[in-house]
Amino acid sequence: MKNLSLSLLLLTSILAPSIALISRAAENQSYISPKANFVKSPKLVGSHTTFNGIRVKQAIYYFNLEIPDDAGASLQQVSFAQREGTEQIKFHLDKTRAFQGNHRRKQEPITLADVTQDDSTNMINVTFATPIQPGSKITIGLKPRRNPDFSGFYLFGVTAFPTGEDATGLYLGVARFYFEDGGDNGLE
Repeated sequence: MKNLSLSLLLLTSILAPSIALISRAAENQSYISPKANFVKSPKLVGSHTTFNGIRVKQAIYYFNLEIPDDAGASLQQVSFAQREGTEQIKFHLDKTRAFQGNHRRKQEPITLADVTQDDSTNMINVTFATPIQPGSKITIGLKPRRNPDFSGFYLFGVTAFPTGEDATGLYLGVARFYFEDGGDNGLE
């Protein structure tokens, strides 16, 4: 019995500082930094370009997204990163547009708070002025300076970010565009 009491006393003296630390942390929740996440993933449901001919200046690249009813968070930002292609496509960031619906059935325009591009990674970040609510179908249109000089497939990784501090981006997949010599030339 004496050995059991000594063992308990020793265990208590060892664990007491940890228990006190955990107790203080529970009282002061500031150490916890909950990350904002989607419960159910938004979807990249399609991509489309208005012109697929090389060197065309009139093209717009559309990215169609759906935010499910049970997403668990609103959509605050979408990022685009060119993953593949013979050359890096440059964009007119100030001509970026977003709207409800898809590229064939444009509905209400969506106001953008900011459109930026990271100079080192070329990642384009489109931030919405008002978060996009679950249950929405939206389209983002990026305006290239011109289509690439070389034909082939050009791939863009698409990542969605929910509202909230310290939000975790969710990679939605790849949008694929094919450009060809002799394709749509934008003169129609």
